Amino acid sequence: MVRIDTPVGPVVAQLHDDGRIDVGNVPSYRKAKDVEVNVTGVGVVRGDIAWGGNWFYLVEARDQAIDLGHVESLTDFTWRVRQALNSQGYPEVDHVELFGPSPTGADCRNFVLCPGKAYDRSPCGTGTSAKLACLAADGALDEGEDWIQESVIGSSFSASFRWLDRSTGSIAPVISGRAYVNAESTLLLDASDPFCWGIR
Repeated sequence: MVRIDTPVGPVVAQLHDDGRIDVGNVPSYRKAKDVEVNVTGVGVVRGDIAWGGNWFYLVEARDQAIDLGHVESLTDFTWRVRQALNSQGYPEVDHVELFGPSPTGADCRNFVLCPGKAYDRSPCGTGTSAKLACLAADGALDEGEDWIQESVIGSSFSASFRWLDRSTGSIAPVISGRAYVNAESTLLLDASDPFCWGIR
């Protein structure tokens, strides 16, 4: 078990013999349900605002195909949504998660717009945590039940949760996936470098 200190709190990771990793994320919860925003060129959009380590606005896809062939239109749509949401009273939200059916049988497929108009090629651990919080609040997923979240490129996480506080909707999500070693590096510290030990 490894504890990782993040800007929003500690997370714990456990590596299994088969290469699978479980990550216990920070407490997650839904802040608001069915928040409506008027989006330029789109109209009224409705979604949930939830915390999963980042602030998310989770929106169900309309007729958008969530796949790599539509990244530009997905980015345009989610960027418009985020701008509208930020200007209409929710400046803290910096991620938009568009979700819909999976073509491979996963529980859900998503497209996650991150800050800088980048998109997440993974199913997004913090976004999946936010999704679990919404499902838990709606009674749509039981404690300990697996949820398979798929990304825009088809990669997937398995996720589950346990309740921390039902009255506030706070859950402890666990995100599971596989890890692959793809690099090794050596850190060199030159004593003549005045900043080799960091900025003090």
